[in-house]
Amino acid sequence: MDNKIYLTQEGYDKLFQELEYLKNVRRKEISQRIGEARLLGDLSENAEYDAAKEEQAQIEKRIAELEGKLAQAEIIKESDINTDKVAIGLKVKLKDLENGDEFSYTLLSNEEADFEKNEIGISSPIAQALLGKSEGEEVEIQVPRGKLHYKIIKISLPE
Repeated sequence: MDNKIYLTQEGYDKLFQELEYLKNVRRKEISQRIGEARLLGDLSENAEYDAAKEEQAQIEKRIAELEGKLAQAEIIKESDINTDKVAIGLKVKLKDLENGDEFSYTLLSNEEADFEKNEIGISSPIAQALLGKSEGEEVEIQVPRGKLHYKIIKISLPE
């Protein structure tokens, strides 16, 4: 089983920066808050201490999650991408065969995708239906609201 997480260089850098921020800034801040809360007295009824410890646990959980993802990351190199077929890291222009609308999605890892930027995660139903298809092919995609009928107009590298 392939446990790799495919990321663009930009996506990798973003996760790495978040990890560095959590380790070098947030850890110190929360440690200071815990120390200050300890000075307030009885820890059994100290809401500030409890809140700080809970936040510390969340930060440590996210740090471990990011370290795991980055350890499994493989950076997608544009030079290695073939635009003959839909694959992760590519932009796909589609035509809705029901209403004629045209739009584009960039297929990225689930960790990197941002739907607001027309980026979809590779495990989404739309991405799964498009993977491996070529320009000119039609696809039928089952989504919660029904079936979508698209034609692949163009496959390209993102701008």
